[in-house]
Amino acid sequence: MVSAITNYWLSFLGGLLAPLGAVCVLPLYPGFLAYLAGQIESGDSKYKILKLGLIVSLGVISSMFLIGLVFSAILRSSLTNVIGVISPIAFGLLAIISVLLIFNVDIGRFFPKIHAPITKNPYRSSFVFGFFFGAIVLPCNPASLALLFAVSTSTISFLNNLLNFLFFGIGMALPLLVLAALSSTKSGVVISFLTLHKKRINLVAGLLMLGVSLYYLIFVFKIFGGI
Repeated sequence: MVSAITNYWLSFLGGLLAPLGAVCVLPLYPGFLAYLAGQIESGDSKYKILKLGLIVSLGVISSMFLIGLVFSAILRSSLTNVIGVISPIAFGLLAIISVLLIFNVDIGRFFPKIHAPITKNPYRSSFVFGFFFGAIVLPCNPASLALLFAVSTSTISFLNNLLNFLFFGIGMALPLLVLAALSSTKSGVVISFLTLHKKRINLVAGLLMLGVSLYYLIFVFKIFGGI
């Protein structure tokens, strides 16, 4: 079987690709941080935004950790006897979504859009925004969610699955933290680049995820008899 460390890396990469591939969400992030920074009356705005970015990242990781707790508990208690069936199905679904991503099919338009609530306290708003960030991003880029689900169904270990979600959250939070550390001008350049090269990003991400799904299906679960 594939090692747990490999699964952690795949989860991290899936989380990393989630906001990078969701160009419909990226433009909202710098504007949101600028709004939050404007709510603070004193201090250097650069460090204020970075601080808020750290809080947003903590919210993202906390959200994925909580979801991981629930998912891992359900997976361990309910799917112990059928994990050999569920996991190949999950990777088969990942393969299908990967092909759609390669051909730049916007499957996110079929999912409802969710908006994070905003409170009067900028720090609380930052954490809440981060906590709901996955719900905002994943409908735009469900391929990352499919990758996380597929990897998580490859084992019934509670701790390994929890760590998969945790690494996914860290990967998802990393681009947001980088954007927060950049100036608004540089953030705009990064977003423009990602938007301009959306098709290429989807192609690369789709090929990588397709490769992962085929590897699991052929060499791990031996769906096609192995090679």
